[in-house]
Amino acid sequence: MRLPLVTLGFSLLATVALAQDSNGVTPRVVNEAAVPAVLQKAVDNFIRPGYRDLMETTEALSEAHHLFCENPSEESLGNLQLIFDNAVQKWSTIEIVRVGPVLEQNRFERFLFFPDRKSTGLKQVQRIIATKDETAAKRETLKVKSVAAQGLGALEYVLYGTGSEELANEPNGFRCRYGAAIADNLAEVAGELHEAWEKPDGVQAEWKKPGPDNPSFRDNREAVTGLLGILVHGVETVKDQRLRPFYAGSVNGVADKGHPKLAAYWRSGNTMPSLHANFEALQKLFDGADMRSLLPSDSKSVAGSADFVFKSLVRVSEEIDLPIDEAIADDEQRGKLDFIVLNTDDLLQRLNRDFGGAIGLSAGFSFADGD
Repeated sequence: MRLPLVTLGFSLLATVALAQDSNGVTPRVVNEAAVPAVLQKAVDNFIRPGYRDLMETTEALSEAHHLFCENPSEESLGNLQLIFDNAVQKWSTIEIVRVGPVLEQNRFERFLFFPDRKSTGLKQVQRIIATKDETAAKRETLKVKSVAAQGLGALEYVLYGTGSEELANEPNGFRCRYGAAIADNLAEVAGELHEAWEKPDGVQAEWKKPGPDNPSFRDNREAVTGLLGILVHGVETVKDQRLRPFYAGSVNGVADKGHPKLAAYWRSGNTMPSLHANFEALQKLFDGADMRSLLPSDSKSVAGSADFVFKSLVRVSEEIDLPIDEAIADDEQRGKLDFIVLNTDDLLQRLNRDFGGAIGLSAGFSFADGD
């Protein structure tokens, strides 16, 4: 469940309590003294650089797409596809931050409409291409259309879907101009997100300076809960929206046959690179913000255990180097997918139950369920 920034901080804190460990002596509370530095690092070392990188990459994508349309060739198409792949990586890094400006004005969905459970978005993109709808070939009119027609999923189909081989043969053809409009739209959204997080008195101040007049976080505890919520909901999204739609894992030794065409970015071969970027981003936020420092001195091992699982998921997700349909059919690579499915569940529990409990969330509290 994805909640707006203010709602997320308030609802999660509604059940915060000072829990105690099993001997009833040591209180489980967040290290308040560490909070300001943790929040500052999360914003300045991860969130702001993430949106800056996204802006720069989408600007490069937009420029390259327009140049390609003017002078198409097989070589320049390959170069454009590489820039698209890089944009997927940058988005997969920062998409775990599902709070703040990205939830306003449908920015998240405008950047990536996924999952597309009934192929509604795909059908819209195919119809636009088939009818050569010129209103989709300009950013100004494209951005008021369905979110499914204006993001990374739509651009992937333009560059890799049925008929994409024609792109290199027709200068300024409709399909290419539609793709360029999508790239322009992505650059515009990324620029808005970068600008929003760069304002010193804007959302970054809400994260760095909790207080009674703060519209998002009334105190340090609420802000820390919001930060941990990014991690927990990020892992939950990877588990439920990125992994399980195409592979649920083996049960009692029987492997899931898989549904590779339900995977994100399967056409471009970016399914596993994107998942790898998700896991790397989660670890980078956890370590880069120094979440360990929030724990009581006798609970530091909780962070060490979570970090071990992070590292394992980052490593194994990078080792799956086949297209996702081939990976599912390969015994060795399918085994690695099983490892990822199992350990993603484990990581969710370590963050939600173990880390949350260690900083003072009451027994039975669940980020994942939105309780």
